[in-house]
Amino acid sequence: MKTPLFQVSAPGRICLFGEHSDYLGLPVMTMAIDLRMKISATPRRDKKFRILMPDIGEEDAFVPSRALKYQKPRDYLRAGVNVLKRRGFQFQKGFDFEIRSDIPVNAGASSSSALVIAWLKMLLTVEQSSLMWNALEIAKMGFETEVWEFQEAGGRMDHFAIGFGEAIYLENQKPKSNLYPVTLQFMHLPTQQFILADSLEPKKDTVGHIRENKRKVLAGLKEISKKIKNFKIEKTSVLEIAKKFKQKTLNLKMALATLRNRDLTLKAKKMFIQKNYKDVKQFGKMLDAHHKILKNDLKISTPKFEKMIQAAKSAGALGCKVNGSGLGGTMVIYAPGREKKVMRAIERVGGKAYLVTQARGINP
Repeated sequence: MKTPLFQVSAPGRICLFGEHSDYLGLPVMTMAIDLRMKISATPRRDKKFRILMPDIGEEDAFVPSRALKYQKPRDYLRAGVNVLKRRGFQFQKGFDFEIRSDIPVNAGASSSSALVIAWLKMLLTVEQSSLMWNALEIAKMGFETEVWEFQEAGGRMDHFAIGFGEAIYLENQKPKSNLYPVTLQFMHLPTQQFILADSLEPKKDTVGHIRENKRKVLAGLKEISKKIKNFKIEKTSVLEIAKKFKQKTLNLKMALATLRNRDLTLKAKKMFIQKNYKDVKQFGKMLDAHHKILKNDLKISTPKFEKMIQAAKSAGALGCKVNGSGLGGTMVIYAPGREKKVMRAIERVGGKAYLVTQARGINP
């Protein structure tokens, strides 16, 4: 390609607390990482968009001003154009785009959402819209493009984490609405550096797994609401619920696990706001506690993950958890001062380790 006229990039992300919670309207804590999706744009003489994706050996082309039908499931490039066209954008100029990425694909580090957010940022940039600077609107449009457009079950965590960057706490009380004011707070973590450990096992049917997990948890929450008047998913205590049930169905157990994740996320938020983490082991223990719920109750760990955790712990890691939807992909490891040793241990058991640092959101 010629020298690009425009360049944008968007980070990947890790989820620290609240895994499998945001699509239920519960809080999450996440951090953008310095592995990035990059898109460059060079003008063409016609009105065509030509997109090169050399990392995966693919390319696409279409005329954005025409009616666009989706060519495959989750056709995010055309979806982004359609979402913006419904807002009045016309796309009368053609461009050659090149998309490259450092983010592991299909691994829980949000490569698909990074693509969506970076693509929307680029589309707004080539249109020279003032919205190109509005991270909130881009995050909301990212959710519409990736989730609503294809009637998926996911939440907004990825789009806000990538759009705003840094480490954030996000409340998402009304997951069915795109018109509400979100609660978002930037967090000061005890560290800005983690290990992202890739199992090199692709995630299994992420969308289907999230949909099924959500169905079971919602069924469990319905059981709870039948027994407890004025049940509030945001604050009703797990202990109060447990007292009401002598026997627990699988769905109820999954719902209770989700509420324990809620409490762990709120505990972490309080700790970070108060900067009460002088003992680094405490943070590691909280990550371990989160993973225990994900493994034993939500069943999203794998034998490879557990092998990697054992290796990381033996090398001095203080905390480990599955990252993303699970059943393959990546995990997060907290190992202050022992990062290199832990990374070598991960690679000895067949994984790939990245040292990742807290990063800004979409830019320039």
